[in-house]
Amino acid sequence: MKMSRRAQRMERHHRRRGGAVTLNIVSVIDIFTILVFFLLVHSADVDLPGAKIVELPQASVQTPPRLAAVVVVTPEEIVLEGRRVAGTREVLAQPEAGIAPLTRALEELSARRVRAPEAGGPEVTLMAAKELPYQLMKKVMLACTEARYGQISFAVLHKAEKGG
Repeated sequence: MKMSRRAQRMERHHRRRGGAVTLNIVSVIDIFTILVFFLLVHSADVDLPGAKIVELPQASVQTPPRLAAVVVVTPEEIVLEGRRVAGTREVLAQPEAGIAPLTRALEELSARRVRAPEAGGPEVTLMAAKELPYQLMKKVMLACTEARYGQISFAVLHKAEKGG
């Protein structure tokens, strides 16, 4: 069977090109290099969610914050991982020592998270406004320990050392 002129021309063209496709990967490598450097530079900065909402106390801190469940305590409400758990005034008015809704929410969060077994249980970071009463913070810490969170940390602002 005789091939048409178009088919012959296409066959010559494919034979001449060899069928090999060339790919210039230099630009792809450049992009990935820039991406790796960007991620390395910004991975060291651990910013806690809610740090702009609450005015944190100052302290001279030596260790950076670790990744943990974050409880934000404001003068109006108690928030776990961005979800409102309880109102501050209602918690202070309750005669109970702990905070049942916070304990339940922390237990649910602990059950959902996949993590390696730790020595002291899961970690929680408390971000509390510095003007809150100790009685409220005591109830929040008790709720954390009732939910089996063994390591409780407070988020603070780094205070610049004098005489550097």
